[in-house]
Amino acid sequence: MLKPITTQQLQEIMYDDNVRVIDIRPIDAYNGWTLQNEPNGGHIPGAKSLPFKWTNYMDWIEIVRHKGIGTYHTLVIYGYELKQIQEVADLFIKAGYEDVFVYEYFISEWSSGILPLERLERYRSLVFPEWINAVLNAELPDDHPGGDTVIVHAHYRNRQAYLSGHIPGAIDMDTLALESPETWNRRSPKELKIALESHGITADTTVVLYGKFMHPDNASDFPGSAAGHLGAIRCAAIMLYAGVKDVRILNGGFQSWKDAGFEIASNDVPKQAVIDFGVEIPQKPELFVDIDEAINILTSKDAELVSVRSWAEYIGEVSGYNYIEKKGRIPGSVFGNCGSDAYHMENYRNVDHTVREAQEVMEIWQGVGLTSDKHLAFYCGTGWRGSEAFINAWLMGWPRVSVFDGGWFEWSNDPMNKYEIGEPMVKV
Repeated sequence: MLKPITTQQLQEIMYDDNVRVIDIRPIDAYNGWTLQNEPNGGHIPGAKSLPFKWTNYMDWIEIVRHKGIGTYHTLVIYGYELKQIQEVADLFIKAGYEDVFVYEYFISEWSSGILPLERLERYRSLVFPEWINAVLNAELPDDHPGGDTVIVHAHYRNRQAYLSGHIPGAIDMDTLALESPETWNRRSPKELKIALESHGITADTTVVLYGKFMHPDNASDFPGSAAGHLGAIRCAAIMLYAGVKDVRILNGGFQSWKDAGFEIASNDVPKQAVIDFGVEIPQKPELFVDIDEAINILTSKDAELVSVRSWAEYIGEVSGYNYIEKKGRIPGSVFGNCGSDAYHMENYRNVDHTVREAQEVMEIWQGVGLTSDKHLAFYCGTGWRGSEAFINAWLMGWPRVSVFDGGWFEWSNDPMNKYEIGEPMVKV
């Protein structure tokens, strides 16, 4: 039998270590967007995000366990609709959970402005399909500054990923426009200016980026061609560096648009070039560091070089890439644990490719001594995964975060640079 709980009762137990408060609203509402006209956006402090949408996945109970929600916990479930709250509560009870409460007063009481809420610091930079759809319908969605909007479908050497289905009105952008294949670093300011202008982007343009996840295969010649959303986040980081003031990312990429059931186009949308980007590039040089500064970071007590690679790459079992021969890690770098390989970011994403809730990512980082008061420079092999970890920290509002652009590729190409293999001698 389902047990209702009042706002006062929830306040009394919410900080108990044995209690798990579960938010089943869309992840975008959890992050801070007000999707049902609630007075204030965000989530109940400490709540775990478990969107109702995920109940359609076969491995739903595995997702629950992965989030550390055990049958021994007291559960409090809340959302927008009582019917959905009850459905999720029933699923938990069928799975062996005994102490399950339903809370139905989030909009009417909790979000009223009196009770505490947590939200992602820069949640507005993670948009959702309905926000983009409003733009396409010539409406001005919440938090849009007005002015021009360019929707960008990013890919690497794979226009077919775009032509096989994209958001209506979106142009395509090959990541090669913004990064050089010789080094995989961001292109020069002059080259970035030309690339952005040719794609119709100025410093004042609202740019919405997304990509398409197509199950990368490490055995293919170009695995990154199937990791489109990772490439889109890389482009977002470079655009922030260049000086685009309003960079947005579609949370979950093309998968979110598809799941929302909106129209999908397959035409080749022409790019409308602009005359001038409008400001000098880069406007935010501090968002990227190069190899000399990376070397200095390794000896700093106030900074960390964070390896956003798989464990197999970190200990030197594999290089991670079919074009990088040398295996190993930069001595003194901290393991940032991206996921399984160079083209997957499981530990920074939810099962539907949306950005993982901030408190879970912070737990990973805090476990290896990474804190928001330090300068953190994230790197991987060539910049994509490092950029995604950087974006996570940037969305959280961490003040001193950047991408070490050269990563393992540049470091390992210089025989003067030391490297390590095997498990570290000290705990990381």
